[in-house]
Amino acid sequence: MKTIREFWPGDRYRYDFKLCRLSDGWAQMDTSQDAIYFGTWVNPEKLQIVCYCEGDITTQTTENPVEFAAEIRKIKAWNEEAGHRFIGIDPGLCEAIAEKFNKLGLSDLLH
Repeated sequence: MKTIREFWPGDRYRYDFKLCRLSDGWAQMDTSQDAIYFGTWVNPEKLQIVCYCEGDITTQTTENPVEFAAEIRKIKAWNEEAGHRFIGIDPGLCEAIAEKFNKLGLSDLLH
């Protein structure tokens, strides 16, 4: 897996509305810790995961669909272990994105 770490002061809305848009194949991973300073987005086509936390940005690009699905499950488990409620992956009523998650065996995580 390739991991890139960056810093960008600001808020998560740069990702919501520009860099990780639904129209570009991104879905948001919803948790109870989501806020202006925190968010996670996943792209089943690009096999990428982006996490924004107080200006720290981590972008992970997985090698294959199996690794991508495993990383998604690790994020879910980490949230639950840390006391954060994992709400689910929001495909934004986009059937094409939801179907990609279904093919990855992640349909149980969609909401």
